[in-house]
Amino acid sequence: MNRLSRWYLVQRRNQHFWRKWSSEYLNRLQQRPKWCKGNIGFKEGDLVLVKPSENSDTLKWHLARILKLHPGKDNLVRVVTLKDNQGVYKRPVTKIANLPYVN
Repeated sequence: MNRLSRWYLVQRRNQHFWRKWSSEYLNRLQQRPKWCKGNIGFKEGDLVLVKPSENSDTLKWHLARILKLHPGKDNLVRVVTLKDNQGVYKRPVTKIANLPYVN
């Protein structure tokens, strides 16, 4: 196998790993009960993973910190303000996942 073929094979396996990881493992972190069950456990200052936009070709989730929670009229948080190295922006909680951590 020449170097170019090997490089393509390694790149394909790398992409396969990231696709599988982002579709399986990160979705497990993101599972939530229905909205009527109450708050989903986000707090100001939490580190979260932010899902890339649908039209993005990258599979990389990036880290952000929650600056502010925005509860609706029913007192359920559906939107948060995030800060990362790209700036400050709002995202729905369906597009973020809490980082699991051990004390």
